[in-house]
Amino acid sequence: MTDQTTISFASLTAKSDGVVVVFAEEGPKLTESAKAFDKESKGLLAKAMKVTDFKGKKDSSVDLLAPANLNCSRIVLAGLGNPEEVANEDWLNLGGKVRAAVTGKEAPEAHVFLEAVKAELSPEDVASFALGTVLRSYGFKKYKSKKNAGDDGKATPEKTLKKIVIHCADPRAAQRAFTKEKAVGRGVNFARDLVNEPANVLTPQEFAKRARTLAKLGVEVEVLTEQRLKRMGMNALLAVGQGSTQPSHVVVMQWKGAGEKSGAPIAFVGKGVVFDAGGISLKPASGMEDMKGDMAGAACVVGLMHELAERKAKVNAVGVIGVVENMPDGNAMRPGDVVQAMSGTTIEVLNTDAEGRMVLADCLWYTQDRFKPKAMINLATLTGAVMVALGKEHAGLFSNNDELSDELIKAGEESGEKLWRLPLGPKYDKLIDSKVADIKNTGGRWGGSISAAQFLQRFVKSETPWAHLDIAGMGMGSPETDVNRSWGSGFGVRLLDRLVRDQYEK
Repeated sequence: MTDQTTISFASLTAKSDGVVVVFAEEGPKLTESAKAFDKESKGLLAKAMKVTDFKGKKDSSVDLLAPANLNCSRIVLAGLGNPEEVANEDWLNLGGKVRAAVTGKEAPEAHVFLEAVKAELSPEDVASFALGTVLRSYGFKKYKSKKNAGDDGKATPEKTLKKIVIHCADPRAAQRAFTKEKAVGRGVNFARDLVNEPANVLTPQEFAKRARTLAKLGVEVEVLTEQRLKRMGMNALLAVGQGSTQPSHVVVMQWKGAGEKSGAPIAFVGKGVVFDAGGISLKPASGMEDMKGDMAGAACVVGLMHELAERKAKVNAVGVIGVVENMPDGNAMRPGDVVQAMSGTTIEVLNTDAEGRMVLADCLWYTQDRFKPKAMINLATLTGAVMVALGKEHAGLFSNNDELSDELIKAGEESGEKLWRLPLGPKYDKLIDSKVADIKNTGGRWGGSISAAQFLQRFVKSETPWAHLDIAGMGMGSPETDVNRSWGSGFGVRLLDRLVRDQYEK
């Protein structure tokens, strides 16, 4: 739910009013545009830098309201830091910082003069900056009945930023580059909307309905109903949802951007538990409300498929999500039950709160069996244990393929959605051996994120390059950043888009 701020591009010499943003590198060294504004204001910027001891360092700024001799209501001087240390992610984050600074209270327009002192910014850098402004603009206020209430409770006119004009060296090239990034932003925000929705609204059926909207962009969407899933033998997935009054679904999305003759697709599989009460193994009441976000992996897959289709990515991609609700009632699966997954593998259920891996087990098997993908990546808010290991700075990466792992880690570094690889191995595999079935759905207290990944690997054929991303610390309730102030972060969309661009797109 982004605001209605439009973004456009103009030359560095184009006229401006409203709020103006200019930059300085560490030193401080003013850019040419900043020098021009300083000259026009008879040294106002230079004086402000001296008074505030502004050095042009990263994350620093000087803010001047109604500056004399300037045709603008406010001017912001922001620091770029050391030009030799600027990375791709920095332009994205800078866009978020600038968007936070220009709220629209002083004027409905903001003009950003985006340039460095010596080096010329690439169109991709400018587009990344613009994407940062889009991502920072997001807010989920759908259920606020008094969105603009004053102290007296009466609605007041809201002053919002209507337009951001980014002045740069090559506005046409920047506009072309931003076309793709704008699609990425919409995909991320689509995923955020899904994660932020309450579970009484985003039921499995409603989730499937929203995924169907991708058909408008050219995505082939197929919804597998509960009756069909029973015929197919997806008993592991269905066992998770059998305690809920809401029927379970699997949604299959296909984007054929590279054409029918371009070989096997890359596949993305998402866990979509729209609410996880834990089933009979009931979760503690404290914090249970957050389990509306236990479908962040599926949200990422839908958001990714949305952006791939919107930007007409030249890739064949498949998205598969298992959408269920895990609730306790007289029909719920019990600890001690044995179910047979679609693959034929039997699973002893020791803990009904270890449900996401059962949903993914059937979805992974179905995806590789039907589509025979060149690579398969699943995302899931799977274990709290991964947060114990990695905190909320990295998502956990598990894989049977070193090359795919390296590609994902590289994409994470470039996008800022970072991964850390954790081990798999035969000795860990023994943790999930069962005495009464082929495997059990939990491996005990130690290495919980690893034993969960080992469980998933049992449903992946050795010849299929596969990676499991445990995003429990990143998909919901993640730390606020320069480009995200939302509880639902949309984590994974930018990461996987970067992977597709670098490795799979023609």
